[in-house]
Amino acid sequence: MDLLIRGGRVIDPASGRDEVGDVFVSEGKISEKKIKAEKTIDAKGLVVAPGLIDLAARLREPGYEYKATLESEMDAAVAGGVTSLACPPDTDPPLDEPGLVDMLRRRAKALSRARVYPVGALTVKLAGERLTEMAELAEAGCVAFSQANAPLADTQVLWRALQYAATFGFAVWLRAEDRWLGRDGVAHDGEVATRLGLPGIPSFAETIALATLLQLVRATGTRLHLCRLSTAVGVDMVRAAKKEGLPVSCDVGIHHVHLSEMDLGYFDAHCRLEPPLRSQRDRDALAAGLADGTIDCAVSDHTPVDEDQKQLPFAEAEPGATGLELLLPLALKWGEERKLPLAAALARVTSEPARILGVPSGRIQPGAPADLVVFDPQLLFRVVPEALRSQGKNSPYLGYELAGRVRATLVAGNVVFEQP
Repeated sequence: MDLLIRGGRVIDPASGRDEVGDVFVSEGKISEKKIKAEKTIDAKGLVVAPGLIDLAARLREPGYEYKATLESEMDAAVAGGVTSLACPPDTDPPLDEPGLVDMLRRRAKALSRARVYPVGALTVKLAGERLTEMAELAEAGCVAFSQANAPLADTQVLWRALQYAATFGFAVWLRAEDRWLGRDGVAHDGEVATRLGLPGIPSFAETIALATLLQLVRATGTRLHLCRLSTAVGVDMVRAAKKEGLPVSCDVGIHHVHLSEMDLGYFDAHCRLEPPLRSQRDRDALAAGLADGTIDCAVSDHTPVDEDQKQLPFAEAEPGATGLELLLPLALKWGEERKLPLAAALARVTSEPARILGVPSGRIQPGAPADLVVFDPQLLFRVVPEALRSQGKNSPYLGYELAGRVRATLVAGNVVFEQP
């Protein structure tokens, strides 16, 4: 379908474009020529930007359909302006076989909504013992390899995995945490956890694991993406590693640049996350690191949880929060608080994650895929369970008013979501 998005404020972080104008779409791509449109979207007073790219969104299929389905979470993605997403391998069974990856991609493609990029399991069953056949998984469509939140205790296995990945040029995505230092912990090891009597996860559980990972990158040259950084010292370590020239990138969960351990209140299980919400100092360092580019991008870390698992006592509740529909407004909120230009805030959820994924989306340039979001940056909406399309209604932001309402989402030139 040939389509015209007329009169919007067109922001393309990749090129620095920020101007009122028209965007023409033809044959699923951005067109530099004016065309006779079959459909026109009036974007006057709205922002037209590349569709959001989320590097961490659990779709819960296969295996956890009682928490969410592929259909419900893809609906949530496009309602939030997310046009591409990477899903971690911690499904049931894990994404450790080409057949499972192929099935997921086919199911997602049949729904004709957001683009799905599976991240393959680094070890068989995520057990941390035997390496998966990464080459076969890559052929099936895996963009990187990860342990998700599963621990990998044997550092020799980790070393071999990074060597294997480096040989084939594969990227490895890992979250830095020594699970034994944080064993049985459910909250940041600080004054709030002490006051509430909750077992803590110390900051050095992240930084000790991070030091190990960086040393292995020095030895192997593997492209490493660090997932969900959560500490101020971790930000400093990544900053130093980048200055050294190591091939590392990193992301932060969007909740972690806004919330801290203080938001646990009196055992609010909606704030039970992995990694845990840390101190206010850590939160501020994460927000600043995202602004100065030390942290490459923000992710939703979308983890839908069924209501029964969130109604348990804090220490027993399942960690995770829904985030696909809140990534855009929370990114805008972060950008406004840091006094950044709108293009800079959008870059952290569009062009930067596109660079890490190595995909042509995330830009508004002739020939690029017409993956776009049209949104009202000023329009407030209240976060209530019934307004969330995700099957998971668990969010620390329930009851909040946030600005940034998606009006239309396009994937490959097709309007997959439209809100009057």
